[in-house]
Formats: sequence, structure tokens, C-alpha cells
Amino acid sequence: MRSTIFKIFILVFGLSFSSYSQDFSALWKGHFSYNSIVDVVGGENKIYAAAQNAVFEYNTLTNELKTITTVDGLSGQQITTIYYSETYQYLLIGYETGLIEVYSETEDTVLTVVDILDKPNITPVNKRINHFYEFEGLVYISTDYGISIYDLEGLEFGDSYFLGNGGTQITVKQVAILNGEIYVACLDANGLKKADLNNPNLIDFAQWQTVLFGNYHSVNTFNNKVYAVRSNRVLYEIDGTTTTNLFTLASLPLDADVVDSFLLYSTSNAVYVYDQNLQLLHNYQPTQDFLTNFTSATITDDEIFIGTKDLGVLNIPMAENQLYTVIKPNGPLANEVFRLNATTGVVWVSYGKYTAALNPYPLTSKGVSYYSQDLWNTIPVDSLFGTLELNEIAVNPFNTNHVFISSFHEGIVELNEFEATQRLDETNSGLESYFNPNNPDATEVRVSALEFDRNGLLWSLTSRVDAALKTYDPTSGNWQAYSFSDIIDDPFTDETGFFDMAIDNNGTKWIGSYSNGLIAYNETVPNSPIRNLNSEAQNISPYTRFIAVTMDNRNQLWLGTTNGIRVLYNTSGFYDDPNPILRSIIILEDGIPKELLEGQSVTDIKVDGSNNKWVGTADSGVFYFSPDGQKTIYHFTTTNSPLPSNRINDISINPNNGEIYIGTDKGLMSFKAGSSKPQSTLEEAFVYPNPVRPEYDILGYNDLNDINKGIKIKGLTDRVNIKITDVEGNLVAEAQSNINLRASNSNYNFAIDGGTAIWNGKNLANNVVRTGVYLIMISDLESFETKVLKVLIVR
Repeated sequence: MRSTIFKIFILVFGLSFSSYSQDFSALWKGHFSYNSIVDVVGGENKIYAAAQNAVFEYNTLTNELKTITTVDGLSGQQITTIYYSETYQYLLIGYETGLIEVYSETEDTVLTVVDILDKPNITPVNKRINHFYEFEGLVYISTDYGISIYDLEGLEFGDSYFLGNGGTQITVKQVAILNGEIYVACLDANGLKKADLNNPNLIDFAQWQTVLFGNYHSVNTFNNKVYAVRSNRVLYEIDGTTTTNLFTLASLPLDADVVDSFLLYSTSNAVYVYDQNLQLLHNYQPTQDFLTNFTSATITDDEIFIGTKDLGVLNIPMAENQLYTVIKPNGPLANEVFRLNATTGVVWVSYGKYTAALNPYPLTSKGVSYYSQDLWNTIPVDSLFGTLELNEIAVNPFNTNHVFISSFHEGIVELNEFEATQRLDETNSGLESYFNPNNPDATEVRVSALEFDRNGLLWSLTSRVDAALKTYDPTSGNWQAYSFSDIIDDPFTDETGFFDMAIDNNGTKWIGSYSNGLIAYNETVPNSPIRNLNSEAQNISPYTRFIAVTMDNRNQLWLGTTNGIRVLYNTSGFYDDPNPILRSIIILEDGIPKELLEGQSVTDIKVDGSNNKWVGTADSGVFYFSPDGQKTIYHFTTTNSPLPSNRINDISINPNNGEIYIGTDKGLMSFKAGSSKPQSTLEEAFVYPNPVRPEYDILGYNDLNDINKGIKIKGLTDRVNIKITDVEGNLVAEAQSNINLRASNSNYNFAIDGGTAIWNGKNLANNVVRTGVYLIMISDLESFETKVLKVLIVR
């Protein structure tokens, strides 16, 4: 039989992104959860723990934590197993997809190995990496198709073994080697197999002998013997040609490993540590204070480290009987972010969910997370009245410590000073439960969108009730309800529910619905306060859902639908227009007119301080468009950025510094875009750094998009002109709002983005300025307010 050898294809995925000339990595930050641990392995004075799609290292001597995430080059996909090679100081990371990444501890780099991932003759569902086993510089990779060999010295693949009858693909859980023989634990009733390691024809399935029949979940060599666990939980010992049934484990091991002179079996509810005589030395279990499920374990420096399902890594000295210590980097509760709110500087995250068809089932119960002063905190679901499916987050604009979070099953939870104070539902508020004629006793208050207006009233949308739109005054406690019966006859059958809501300067509530298109409601309009757009004549394709509804800085309504983007430009004259029409954005692509994001499912749209649009999609990552949508400033995906997924669930912008928070189904990322919200006056305008010292090497660089560099001027109003002169009055640089934009193709030396300007220290002749004091003269073009700042540059 012809040898099966993988061609070498190693992609060096460092810190730069192939699609852009600039290195954006310093602008990204990963906010991953490290609660759910997939695997944990030990090294000299360290452990590595793999969470769902990120890894952390813990130094047992210094207690220091270091994270390795997508910002460092990881893929962000689902990790299945890891292995640390002491000899080569490599951490191998295996994935559900067959992807393998090699993290070099000495070089702090990541190699992405796609041989298995891209192998066409392996069924995609069979590419899962189950285990790594190192022997004499080779790693034997157990997968759902068989075994592959990887050379750690040359970083290249060797043979692959397909061990099923006729050379078919079968699942291999683990490999072990003893006395020149290789043992393989197989599922699918393929038993425990072995072969002569020196046999040059191991690619022939006929060269493999079945030692034991059945399904085997683990195999380890320990104290010159082989130990394997069958699906019936029986532990078998193989000593030469003799097989002994030792005992039955309480449950199947999720992880089996040999560390030093110990054999470890990790189950969901216990970790068993055996000595060389197979005597049970320790039995670690969850406690009342640490109720969780275990996933894996390792031993380092006479301490055991246990990976858990939701508590990170638990640590306890082997010789002592004391409480566990929790080890994990600070992070949010989970990676499956559903909704975000960063509008007040504190970043709130919820994890409730509903499907694209607005179905919350099966119901889940998770708490919420918030990020404040560079630290993540979690409010557990028990402290939120056990509320299910928490989603939209609204912060009181007059009291930012007053927060409301909607539930798509049980109403609205109110929080004060980060503590839940009450749940508003059908029993104590103006909210209503829907009436299900098929189940009249069911109680569900499905609240989705929440939005505060400029007067501090909280508006909410409840699905499948007549008075879907409600307002709540937090000061007086008064509720007001508004019926949709003029356009929705039967609220239970004629409208599945509502996705999003925005409120414009005229007080009109713009509502994205599932079945009735775009709905507008303004209670101050006599006779016909409610209208909707839902026809092809209004540029709405059949079956279009309106998922994202956003007002931009010019009071134009941007709509994200299941079929691209639509814009309503004249919101002020909407109620006077007998035939309002939504507009598509037409761009030229290679000279050919094309609709922007045609056919894309748009999940969110947010507007920054420069009126640029951040657009999230269901499967194409994040787009960053100019105010009119004609220019794509950025398009971030998993292939050119640290995004862990192209599925974007929500986006929120911190208006104070322009940092963009992007929530995906596999983790939360932030990007320092640098566009802050314009201020009402120039009173708080300032320049930094000041003085600009020689060691702050920012002068003369060419790209203003890196907000980590440059001389920044913050606290600007919406329309300003800024002149920079030397002390003799010579003009050095000049910029004007909405003209000199950072993301422009003109490569400005000085530009303004919303409430922030950035200067690279070059003059009008494109030369770096000399040491000296420079005057920054700011003029508001509308109010004629002025302000002069000074900055000292030392070269």
C-alpha cells in the first residue's frame, strides 16, 4: 500500500495581519472567559490551561498569569486538547476542526499547521484532535480518523494511519508506547490495538493487532505496564501477554494521564490519583464551596491542578487537606456574548439568547458580566432573581449606576450600584405576559429591546402582546402602554416579536420587527401615531427581518436587515411623506454599481463620534464604513484580525475613548479605533502627551489610524478648525472636522475623528518638527468658541 504522507504547509501567523500594511495587533484586546477549561497540562514550574478558545500559563513559583489568545495568533476556534513538550518547549494546541497550533515558549510565537484541516481525503467531521503523545521527538496525534505523526524537530508531518477494516477512518482516543510497541485506544467497537513500532509498513491496517475488543477511551503506559479503560468503565492492566481486569471506575474518564510517578484519571465528578502499585492515593471531588464538573488534571511541584467546567483551574497541595484555590485570568463569565453596552464606560455583557426566529428555547440561566476599572466582575444568576434569557442592557443616562436588563422570558431586571433590586414582570409592573391559546396557563414576558429617551423614560418592547410598546418612568414608577393593533390584528399569531429599537430627535420610536417590517411610533402624532414599511415598493424584499435599528449623528435611520442595509434619510418628514421609501447604498466596485452588503444578514450597526458606521454581520465579520457608506475603512474577519468568529452578535462603543467592543459567539474583543464623542464646548479640551519626550517615539510616522501613537487633542466639539503654529506664528499643521479624517486615503499628518484629533509631528513640508513649544489654536466653526493649548516637543 502506498504511503500516505501529508505535505508540509505551515503558516506563520504572528502579530501582523496579511490584509493590511499596518500592524493592528496593538490596537486589539481580547476579553475571553477562562471559566470553562478543556485541558490542563504541566511543565517545569508551570501549567498550561486551555479554555474554549484561549490558553493561559500559570507560573507556580511567581503565581504570574499569562494569556495566549487570538491577539497572539491563536485561531479562536474550539480547542479540544493541549500538550506541552519539555524538550522543545512547545505547547501543542489541537482543535475540533483538525487545526493544530504550535506555540513556542522561547520565541513567544504561534505556528498554524493546517495539514489535517485542509486534507481533502479526511471527512471534515472526523478531523477532531483528541490527544497528543510524544515519543523520541515525534508526536502521535490521536484523531477521529486515526493517527498522524508530527516531527517536532522539523515541524513537519510524517505518516498517517487509518486503522479500520480496509483502511477506513475510525476514532482513536489515545496512543501510548511501551517496549517498542504502540498501543491505540479506539472507539466504534474497534478495540485496543497494538503494533510493532519499528514495522516500516504501519500504514497497512492489517499490521495492527486487536488486543482487546470493545470501545476504549484511554490507554497509558505506567510502571512498565499498559492500562486501558473500556466503555464499561473497567480498567484493564496489560503486562506482556497477560491482561487483568483490575476494577471498575465510578464513571468514564474524560482525561487520563501519567505524571511523574502517578496515574491520573479525571472524571466529571472526581479526580483519582494512583501510585505505581495502582493504589489510590487521592480522590479529589467538588465541594460545597466549589460545585462544578471536572474536565482534566495534572500534577506539578507536588500540587494538583484540576480543570473545571465553570470555575477555571482548582489547585490544592497533594499532601494537604484544605480548600481549593481558584486559578484563572480575569475575564467575563462566558464567551457566548449576546448583548453589550459600553456607552457609559462600564462594559455590560449578557448571555441570554433567542434564535433568528425569536425563539428562546431551550431556556438558559446565566448571569451578567461588567468591566469596570480594567477588571471583569460577574453577577451570578442567583443574584438576579434566577432570571432566564437576559439580553438587552439599558443604562439610565441620568444615573449610570442605574441599569435595566431585559429578559426574553421573565420581564426586566433592575440594578442599582451593580446589585439587582427588583424584577419587573406581569405581577408588579405594566408589563404583560402573552396569552398562548395552546397553553393558556403559560406565563412569559418576552421583553427584547430597551431604550432610554432624552427625558429619562425607559421604553421597552414586549413580544406577542397587544400593547407591545411600553414606557416606564424610574422616578415616579409610572407605566404607559401603546397598542400596535392598528397594524397587527392578532399579536400572538401575526407578529413573532421585535429585535431592536431606536429613538430619534423627534421622539419617534423606530422598531425592527420579525413579520411587520419597520415600525414607527410617535405618541405625539394625532390620529395615526403608528406606521410601518413592509412592501417591495418601499425597497423591502419579502421575508426581510429588521434586526438592527440605529440613528446616526445626522438623524438618519440606518437599518440592518437579513438582506443587507437600508437607510431612511428623512426621518423628520416621515409622517408627512405619503410614500416613504427605504434606500439602498449603491457603491462602485470595479466601476460597476453594487448594493452595499447585498444579501448579507446584518446583526448590528453602531455609529461612532465621526458618524462612521460599525456594522456586524452573521457570518462575514465586522465592517467599518465612512458616514455615507461609500468607503470601507476596515473589514475585520477571523483571517485578518484577532476576531475569534465571523458571527457578530453585538457591537458597542465607549464614547469617551472610541474603543469598539465586538461581541461574538466565541468571545469578546475590543479595538482602539480612537474616535471619541464630540463635546458640547471646548472647555475640557486638552493635549497629550505633554511634554512629548524623546523616548516617546511617535514623531514622523505615516499612518494616523494607530491611536497608540501620535499627539492627541481630546475634548473637541463637533465642527472645529485647528491650527498648530510655532511660537513665532508660523503655520505648522492644520485640520478641520469632517474634512481631514484619519481614515482618509490622503495620508494626512493631522486629522480629526469626532472629538479627537491626532498629529504625527510633521509640518506642512512633511518634515518632523524641531524641539520647541507649539501652539494649538482651536476654533468652533458654529459657536465661534476658541481655545489655545500649548505642547512642548523635545527631540
